[in-house]
Amino acid sequence: MILLAGLLAGCTTSGLEQRAGYVADSRHHAWGARPRVKVVVIHYTAEDYSSSLATLTAKNVSTHYLIAPQPGQSNPVILQLVPEAQLAWHAGPSFWRGATRINDTSIGIELVNAGYRRTANGIVWSPFPPQQIAALQALVKDITQRYGIAPYNIVGHSDIAPQRKQDPGPLFPWGELAKAGIGAWPDSQRVQQLMRGEPAHQSVAVEAVLAALQRYGYPVDAQMTPVQQRKVIAAFQMHYRPADYRGWPDVETLAIAQALLEKYGDA
Repeated sequence: MILLAGLLAGCTTSGLEQRAGYVADSRHHAWGARPRVKVVVIHYTAEDYSSSLATLTAKNVSTHYLIAPQPGQSNPVILQLVPEAQLAWHAGPSFWRGATRINDTSIGIELVNAGYRRTANGIVWSPFPPQQIAALQALVKDITQRYGIAPYNIVGHSDIAPQRKQDPGPLFPWGELAKAGIGAWPDSQRVQQLMRGEPAHQSVAVEAVLAALQRYGYPVDAQMTPVQQRKVIAAFQMHYRPADYRGWPDVETLAIAQALLEKYGDA
């Protein structure tokens, strides 16, 4: 008992911690241990700030972090609504790189953003203010470093649930984040090489594009209807080719998918 008391006196360095009714010995580490957090999922709220906060602190949905449009410039304030060690209800039914139940393995980040509105001239998307994106970059860099998250596991809600979701939408600056070292992005020269001089929008077999997207990690199955197939392709295009996200299988889309597979590997 005297020896144990002496050890516990230095518990911060000994790996022994007195808890309620027992001693926890953390001096032996299993090689099989892995962080719970493997994926970062980025969303937009489709509401203003006050409505977003009310929704995300109610009973039916939650997220780990909420970023306002103007969170501050030099030292932005980001709301943490759920501890990272706990599960948040932000992804819903989802799939990414062979895994379902993405809530279990992810951190959700919501950006206050109106999403889109329908007009007589078509859909108009809401842009993301520079201060908001700067705060997001700081947050995602921190999370990525702490958990060792792979670039291809920084995704949008539409990537993991393309049949239901479109956020964060085509105006989200994935390319800008990639330049800052955040997330996956294809090498533009390799994309051009893989296109082999063919026109970017020349049609290719939808089966070829879907096979590449499935290998990369998107939810694809043989029973999908043509409409569902287009939604998966459109989600990929929103992320990696937002200039045209109609969901048509074309030369450039296939080349981008192939370049990503070469760079990051199959799911």
